[in-house]
Amino acid sequence: MADSYFPRWRVQPNAAEGRIVGTDERLAWPQMLAMGIQHVVAMFGSTVLAPLLMGFDPNLCIFMSGIGTLLFFVLVGGRVPSYLGSSFAFIGLVIAVTGYGGHGPNLNIPVALGGIIACGAVYAVIGLIVSAIGTKWIETLMPPVVTGAIVCVIGLNLAPIAVHGVSGSNFDSWMALVTVLCVGAVAVFARGMLQRLLILVGLLMAYVIYAIVTNGLGMGKPIDFAIVANAAWFGMPHFTAPVFDMRAMTLLAPIAVILVAENLGHIKAVSAMTGQNLDRYVGRAFLGDGLATMLSGFAGGTGVTTYAENIGVMAVTKIYSTLVFVIAAVIALVLGFSPKFGAVIQTIPGPVLGGVSIVVFGLIAVTGARIWVVNKVDFSDNRNLIVAAVTLVLGAGDFSLKLGGFGLGGIGTATFGAIILYALLRRKPAQGPVA
Repeated sequence: MADSYFPRWRVQPNAAEGRIVGTDERLAWPQMLAMGIQHVVAMFGSTVLAPLLMGFDPNLCIFMSGIGTLLFFVLVGGRVPSYLGSSFAFIGLVIAVTGYGGHGPNLNIPVALGGIIACGAVYAVIGLIVSAIGTKWIETLMPPVVTGAIVCVIGLNLAPIAVHGVSGSNFDSWMALVTVLCVGAVAVFARGMLQRLLILVGLLMAYVIYAIVTNGLGMGKPIDFAIVANAAWFGMPHFTAPVFDMRAMTLLAPIAVILVAENLGHIKAVSAMTGQNLDRYVGRAFLGDGLATMLSGFAGGTGVTTYAENIGVMAVTKIYSTLVFVIAAVIALVLGFSPKFGAVIQTIPGPVLGGVSIVVFGLIAVTGARIWVVNKVDFSDNRNLIVAAVTLVLGAGDFSLKLGGFGLGGIGTATFGAIILYALLRRKPAQGPVA
């Protein structure tokens, strides 16, 4: 009998602590609901932070993350456990094409949306190609030295944005450092799930400290809670229509390459954790992520990607049931229909957000280095050394290239530079002795 498109999700009624719950299994529904809430909390910090840094509506982006996750779930047949949230790979180039100043709504969002849709389309096409011929060509083009360098470059390229955002006044700079210390304290001294949520918990601690110092002691700019009081509990998300600008589309479309490297790495990680070979679902996963990015762009949201934060939760809990992500997605949809929830997000002070950005962008850069370590990249090989060195400087220095109407910013230049340089420096295998 042929396998059904979706798993049948066998029930594990007495899942002991530490016992693995497979992708095609589930717990009792109350436990599943609790796990779904935990995954929402895990994705929340980054899914909200990325749109805030680009001037997007975080409430809408939460909503579209739920829609995207459900679309992904359907396209992979419920076989790959993943949550799709706002991607950080878009931040630098979205800011570049919109001229966003870092505070308040981004008035040029429609232009960025057209580029996000173009990126999703390229990503979806790659997914169709992978479904037809497999992933070998991607792994050949983007080995760990390349993917690690690309991920590292994203964090380094965004670093000036984070620092500039907290340099408006001496008070802002100090509050950003306080935020960094809060996140660091949670990361080092907290335990269990609290430690896994270091960004969110650290942000809440810094938020409270900021409120005490400003609203209580009269220093700096106080938090305005009036917008929360005036916001309705329920309401429709605010959708925005895209504008298709060729320059923005050519700048943002290459981000698809970064998303491919990211998604492939996540699927390999989940395969290793579950002991299941998920390679046959990679093409459908790319297609699902690409279509979810396009759908988000048409609605006014950011590009989306599979989330390492939620993979971390699975690693801790050993619960890989894909149904958990359906529950998390539905919860995100409900939150998206609450303007009051969105108003609370808007009260996050700029210095606190900037401090969190410093940590997050730094963690992205270090994650790239971790890819090198985990995959034991040999830097005594000059090809690896040159590829990594050149890529880091191109990205961190925001090296831009223009050819006619086509242009690439620092992240795009570094991404394609790493891939092309690695291919050009490929050596032929040494010939054996002649008989």
